[in-house]
Amino acid sequence: MDLLNNLAIGLGTALSPHNVMLAFLGCIIGTLIGILPGLGPLAAMAMLLPLTYYFPPESALIMLAGIYYGAQYGGSTTAILVNLPGESSAAVTCIDGHQMALKGRAGSALAIAALGSFFAGTVATLVVALLAAPLSALALLFRPQDYFALMVFGLVGAVMISSGSTLKSLGMVLLGILLGMIGIDINSGNPRFTLGIPDLLDGLDFVPLAIGLFGLADILWNLMRDEGKPQIISTPLRELWPTREEFGQAWPAAIRGTAIGSILGVLPGGGALLASFASYAAEKRLSKTPERFGRGAVEGVAGPEAANNAGAQTSFIPMLTLGIPSNAIMAVMIGALMIQGIAPGPQVMAQRPELIWGLIASMWVGNIMLVIINLPLVGVWVALLRVPYSILFPSIVLFCCIGAYSVGLSAMDVFLAAAMALLGFLFILFECSAAPLALGFILGPMMEENFRRAMVLSRGDFDVFVKSPLSLGFLIAALALALIIAVPGIRKAREQAFQED
Repeated sequence: MDLLNNLAIGLGTALSPHNVMLAFLGCIIGTLIGILPGLGPLAAMAMLLPLTYYFPPESALIMLAGIYYGAQYGGSTTAILVNLPGESSAAVTCIDGHQMALKGRAGSALAIAALGSFFAGTVATLVVALLAAPLSALALLFRPQDYFALMVFGLVGAVMISSGSTLKSLGMVLLGILLGMIGIDINSGNPRFTLGIPDLLDGLDFVPLAIGLFGLADILWNLMRDEGKPQIISTPLRELWPTREEFGQAWPAAIRGTAIGSILGVLPGGGALLASFASYAAEKRLSKTPERFGRGAVEGVAGPEAANNAGAQTSFIPMLTLGIPSNAIMAVMIGALMIQGIAPGPQVMAQRPELIWGLIASMWVGNIMLVIINLPLVGVWVALLRVPYSILFPSIVLFCCIGAYSVGLSAMDVFLAAAMALLGFLFILFECSAAPLALGFILGPMMEENFRRAMVLSRGDFDVFVKSPLSLGFLIAALALALIIAVPGIRKAREQAFQED
C-alpha cells in the first residue's frame, strides 16, 4: 500500500498543469538535442541548469529528466535516417538502423526504436519505483564511514566503466576531487588552492564548470570539424508500421535490452551509453544468424534502443536513494538540487516525498509524450538537420554566458566557464573524458566530509572503516574492481568496447 500511496503522491505532482508543461518542454528539448549532432543531453542540461533556480525543485528535476531520456529517443532518428548519431548512446543504432533505411525500411526502424524505447522506459520506471523506497530506508542506516566507502566504490566504478584510457579516467577523477577542494576548509577555516583570488574563497560553482566543460567545449570542438552535409533519407508517415516478422524479431531483443539496461544503469559510471553497446554485443552473440548484423538486423535496433532508455532511467536510482551520482548526467541533477538548497541523500525521500515520487511518476508521463512527439513529427525533426551549425552556435554561446552569470550574478563565473571551455577542449583533443572529473568534483567534498566525520567519531581510529560490514563490503568491492581493471585482457576489452561501431 505504501507504494500505491507514494505513486498517488507522485502522480498528483507530475500531473499538475505546471509540471506537465515542463515535462513536455523537457521532452521537446531532449528530442531536439538528441537529433542535432554535436550537442547531447549533458551539454544541454548544463546550459539550462541556471534556469532551474527559478522553478520549484520538483519542476526543475522533471524538466531535466525529460531532457535526458528525451535525448535517448531523439538520437535514434538521425542514427537511422542520416547514419549520424545525434547522441552518443545512439551510435550502435547507426549500424543496423541506417542499413534498414537504405533498404526502404526507415519507417519500420523508427517505429521499432520508438516502441522499444517506450517499453524499456515504462519497465525501468517501474524498477525505479519498486527500489527507491527500500534503498532509501537502507541508506538511512549508513554511517559516515559507510558513505565514504560507497563513494570510493562509485568513483572506482566510474573509472572502470568510462570510455577511454583507464589511467586518463583516474587522472580526471583526481583532478575533479582537487577542483572540489578549492575554497575555505570548513574545519580549519584556512583557504585552499585559491591562488589568492577572493572570488575563489567560496569554491568553484558547479554551474559554470559544467557549462564550460560540457557546453562550450563541445561547441569549440564542433566548429573545428567539417563533416559536410549529411544525406538525409525521408520516410512517409504511412510506412511507419513494422511487419509481423519484424515485430517477432524485435520484441525478444527489446526485452533483453531492457533487462541489460536496467542492470547497467544502476552501476557506478553506468547509464545509456554502456547499456546500448552491451545490448548490441549480446544480441549479436545470441543470434543464430550473426552475419545479418551490420546489414539491417531488426534486433540491432530494438535491443540497443531499449537498453539505452532503460539505462538512462535506472541511473536515477543511486541519485534518488543515496544522493550519489552514477554518471555525469546525475551529477548535473544533484547540481540542480544544490542550487535549490536541498542536500541530496536518503533523507530527501522522507522529507520531500512529492519531489522524489513526482519525478518518478513524470517518467511515465514523459515516455507517453515522447512516443507522440517522435513518430508523427519525424519530418519536422529531420528538417532541423538542414540548419547550418554556424547559425546555431552563436545563440548557444550567448545562452551559456547568460546562464553562467545568472546563478551568482558574477562576471567571475563567466570567466570560469570560459576557462573550463578551453580545458574541456583540451580534454577532447587528448581523448580524456570529462565525465569522471564531474563525478570527482561532486563526490570529492562529500568524501572528505564523511572521512573527517568518521575520524572524529572514532577518535582517529582507521579501523572504523573495516569494522563496519557495509564499509568493508564497499571497500572490498572497490578493490576487486581495481584489480579487474588491472587484468590485461579485461582492460583491452574495455577499451575496445566503445569502438565497436
